[in-house]
Amino acid sequence: MVGKTESDAFVELLYAGHKRYSLIRKYKSDLHQFAKLRNAIVHEKVNSDYYIAEPHIEVVERIEEISKEFEKPQTALSIATSPVFYYYEDAYLKDVLKVINKFDFTRFPIYDKDDKYIALLTSTEIIQWMSQHFSSEVIHFEDVRVKELLSNGKNYFVTFVTEQASLYDIEELFERYHTRGKKLQAVIITETGDRHGKPIGVITPWDLLDSDPADD
Repeated sequence: MVGKTESDAFVELLYAGHKRYSLIRKYKSDLHQFAKLRNAIVHEKVNSDYYIAEPHIEVVERIEEISKEFEKPQTALSIATSPVFYYYEDAYLKDVLKVINKFDFTRFPIYDKDDKYIALLTSTEIIQWMSQHFSSEVIHFEDVRVKELLSNGKNYFVTFVTEQASLYDIEELFERYHTRGKKLQAVIITETGDRHGKPIGVITPWDLLDSDPADD
């Protein structure tokens, strides 16, 4: 899960992993105490059959409880924005604005007439388009189509995952882009992970922050 570190020592793996995974951050204190207990049991014997430390049943139960959460991690869909409002490039901008006003969504997958993904429309593009077309006159949106806002060639980094993806997988993706100096704007979830499949969830960097149990 953590990957390569300078050592396989548990504490080093713990400190390397807590920077990347919210679940490790959630249990960092517990895991560190368990490591100290383990070292006391293994390395601090008075004699061959006498240990200076023994785990209480409550500690064993706590270890098993945390272990189960690591074995069956939170799903990506559980933190995703769902349902997804997506549009075809010929859709009217006014319809997108209605959704923004009602649901406060900021990212919308856009598809062509053949149901192929072509771009991610964000509230930033909409604001920029409005500012470019601002004048003393009222801006009329009735005939403005989504594709007109995509003509500036802005292309965000977006990736796709299957509905079986875990929160670990999503955190790994955002970390991978970050280490490459790229900003991943969204992870779109489809049934099979196909970029042209119907979107069933969207995850943004803000969704990861909101889901981080260490911040509670």
